[in-house]
Amino acid sequence: MKKIFYLVLLLFAFANVQAQILNPVKWEASVEKKSDSEYLLTLNGVIETDWHVYSQFTPEDGPLPTEFIFHNTKGNYEAIGKATESETKTVFSDVFGVNEVFFEDKVTFTQLIKHSNAENKIIQVELFYQVCKESCISENKYFEFNLKTLEAKEIEASALITENTVNTETKAIAKKTPEAPESSDSGLFKIFFIAFLSGFAALLTPCVFPMIPMTVSFFTKQSKTKAKGIKNAIIYGISIILIYVFLGSVITLIFGADALNALSTNVWFNVIFFVLLVVFASSFLGAFEIMLPNSWANKVDRQADRGGIIGILFMALALAIVSFSCTGPIIGTLLVEAASKGGIAPIVGMLGFSTALALPFMLFAMFPGWLNTLPKSGGWLNTVKVFLGFLELALAFKFLSNADLVLQLHWFERELFLAIWIAIFCTLALYLFGKITLPHDSPSPYISVGRLSMGLIVLTFTIYLIPGLWGAPLKLISGFPPPMTYSESPHGVGSSKGGSTAAVSILPDGAHRGPHDIIAFTDYEKGLAYAKSVNKPILLDFTGFACVNCRKMEDYVWSDPKILSILNNDVVLISLYVDDKRELPAAEQYVSKETGKKIKSIGNKWSDFQITRYKANAQPYYLVLDTNENSLNKPAGYMPDVDEYEQWLKSGIEQFK
Repeated sequence: MKKIFYLVLLLFAFANVQAQILNPVKWEASVEKKSDSEYLLTLNGVIETDWHVYSQFTPEDGPLPTEFIFHNTKGNYEAIGKATESETKTVFSDVFGVNEVFFEDKVTFTQLIKHSNAENKIIQVELFYQVCKESCISENKYFEFNLKTLEAKEIEASALITENTVNTETKAIAKKTPEAPESSDSGLFKIFFIAFLSGFAALLTPCVFPMIPMTVSFFTKQSKTKAKGIKNAIIYGISIILIYVFLGSVITLIFGADALNALSTNVWFNVIFFVLLVVFASSFLGAFEIMLPNSWANKVDRQADRGGIIGILFMALALAIVSFSCTGPIIGTLLVEAASKGGIAPIVGMLGFSTALALPFMLFAMFPGWLNTLPKSGGWLNTVKVFLGFLELALAFKFLSNADLVLQLHWFERELFLAIWIAIFCTLALYLFGKITLPHDSPSPYISVGRLSMGLIVLTFTIYLIPGLWGAPLKLISGFPPPMTYSESPHGVGSSKGGSTAAVSILPDGAHRGPHDIIAFTDYEKGLAYAKSVNKPILLDFTGFACVNCRKMEDYVWSDPKILSILNNDVVLISLYVDDKRELPAAEQYVSKETGKKIKSIGNKWSDFQITRYKANAQPYYLVLDTNENSLNKPAGYMPDVDEYEQWLKSGIEQFK
């Protein structure tokens, strides 16, 4: 009985290990005859939910693009142009600093070829692609097309005709520092939350705040009963929400849900957004006022006198028009930011903004006594307006940075971005302390405690930004400045990291400076030999240059002092890059016994090593090993929780001790 129990346990464990081999894309091939010499080769892929495959046209500095490698081509056939592909999605990635072009749910590639060999009717094509979710997998699939029978099928690498093989050119891999990817749901919630706060900020402007007691008094005086007044105020609040949501819907319908996101990655639109926000900021700072024509307000105001629900609706519209000089820049900024998220984000943004704007009007109508608790209008309202102007000016440079990142001009690198932000927020702090005055400010012999407190907060934030010039990660504003690698000095101004002869001389044989200057090996055998010599356990890291969550783990988990101390002192780090495109010497190339694939590159070698030994093919993938190459605890994948990752590391190290 005990033997049966252990056998079941062993089979269960084996099944779990096998389940780690992921295959999120299923392919079907077909061939169609177009003429006596031309044929159309088609590959259809069905992609599992939440996974995505990158296009052939993803920029060089982005994730790995799909590649076609045509075999047995010489004297047989030639490809006419580049393969065409089905509809893609384009999203600007702060992870890599370029546009990511990818497929979701399904993908179709079609390649027109011209056949020139009457005898050989077999065409073989190798497809290389990267598919990612929380982990990334680099895959090679092989297909055979029979032009005589018009049949197509997937084949093993061992079945390839290797003579006269012609490879497409490979591209250099240069990656950017990533940030945590954001799900669409969390992105919309973030937009709603920011918009909600923006609505409250709009309330505290000179155009809106004084209208609260005026509007509430109107409803309480015109309504015959208290219940009627409350009902009218609620209708008024709902009307405000409907007007602004309608605006967000119009923006989405005009441009299209997906087109908005595509526009946000366009260089010219980012430049236009930059100019637009600078104009909005200048308006808030007092240079001029942005106003809608007075005739609009007069016409709407006359309609508001009609009474009933229609009259209330026009009253809400009148509020939107009259207050536009204050709310317009906020709404414009909000729509610009929402447009960068794409989808229904503009609608969600206007819902959040209008809800915050409408709530006080409804609540004060229900409880008129609360009006007595409101502070009196005064110079503080203009201070709020100026404060918002500085924030809009800072946000404007984010869009200018996006344009520079997309073009990879390196005109607006991290140091310059941070220097501008430091200047903006330092000036804002001086303004809040009363050292600078602007056109619409009222003279005041002193500053309030609230203004002093806000000035101290802004000054603290300014001081926090300064170490960023010397390489500090500045996690509070992650995603706003360009990534660390997009800078004049990737390690910080004045740093000698990576360039010091002394630093290089103390490295063990085969080691290099990895993330955060951790001593790391990219050769398994040399790393193993060093671990034996120093008698330390091994942290085996299966990673990839284009692996988003690998970079996220390095940036947000490995950078934590607790983890960094362990990686520097308690383990030997061996990082094996499965997407390293450098070819192995001919004598070291082989066909994998496990997968049947041709192992031609260093990345192929480490990928096959991971699959063969550990029955896994996704990255990141971590193991803690002893010097005899035995696992000391369970393997781990993407684990963004620092405490959980620390516990996992320590459990393996304790077993080694």
